[in-house]
Amino acid sequence: MVRISMLGSGFTPSFFMTALKAVPGQEVKVVYSPTEDHVKRFSEKWGIPEWTTSMEKAVDRNDIDLVVVGVPNFVHKEAAILAAEAGKNVVCTKPLARNAQEAREMLEAVKKAGVIHGYLETDVFCPSVMKAEEVIRKGGIGDVFWIRSREAHYGPHGAWFWDPELSGGGCLMDMGCHCIENARYFLGKNVRPVEVMGWGDTIVHSVECEDNAFLLLRFENKQIAQIEVSWSSRGGLDLRNEIYGTQGSIFTDVTRDTPIQVFSLAGSGYVVEKAEADKGWVFPVPDEEVAYGFVEMFRYFVECIESKETPRETFEDGYIVNSITDAGYRAMKSRKWEKVEI
Repeated sequence: MVRISMLGSGFTPSFFMTALKAVPGQEVKVVYSPTEDHVKRFSEKWGIPEWTTSMEKAVDRNDIDLVVVGVPNFVHKEAAILAAEAGKNVVCTKPLARNAQEAREMLEAVKKAGVIHGYLETDVFCPSVMKAEEVIRKGGIGDVFWIRSREAHYGPHGAWFWDPELSGGGCLMDMGCHCIENARYFLGKNVRPVEVMGWGDTIVHSVECEDNAFLLLRFENKQIAQIEVSWSSRGGLDLRNEIYGTQGSIFTDVTRDTPIQVFSLAGSGYVVEKAEADKGWVFPVPDEEVAYGFVEMFRYFVECIESKETPRETFEDGYIVNSITDAGYRAMKSRKWEKVEI
């Protein structure tokens, strides 16, 4: 039995808990949040035996095998290093950090401690994305040369996302990290990212960070990843990938190409994450925690802890993604190709 300490009691940890209900061999022993009323309600809702407003008390326990970091971006570094120094295996939600420097410090801490570390990048555990990667590895579409990855909705749920000092950036930081890791997953992580060209601007929302962004990421063998992200897209969450190879192509669409379509005048109820309406034609996503990769991701990481194996997504992957994102922000300012510094 893998015993878990959950750090955070907001939107992301709620998705984590929904997914963990379907994962055998684990138990969440304690949950942490700095807000007592909130963490107490979270504990009661999910049947977690203990709660605390002290991160140290949630981590430094003899009955914990794995620390799950689900707190906001500006707390990732503190939480991960605290777990590492306590000798705890730790997994952290995306993005790993607000920038590559923070990510490197986190990576160095877990390496020094010798603990298992994992990067909770849900996209590469989506059933459709994993199937696409399987087809690619079997040579089904020949040599991949172009990837287009898009993620969009009308903006995040928490106020801190909109503050670049707290989040590290806007929609490129929030969602570009998914698309970047999708590209690395499809191409193979042995293919080195070389340089990026980026554009980002604040178009719709009155905020200090970009609410729309575009990134061209070039790899060492001339492959290109086209990253499109938006906090200004109406209609709920939009997750798409297009992969083009010399012998074929693959398309994935998690949130629009669903097995159910509904037309409702009265209102259909919950449709999909960040949906703005439930009337007219709507496309509900059954079992979002499965479709988005949460269940498979946690099943996999729990098995890695049980078997003491290094996961396929680690803090090193998170650090590389942060390095690419940093280059993207430099390119937004310079309007030139910027090298990826890893």
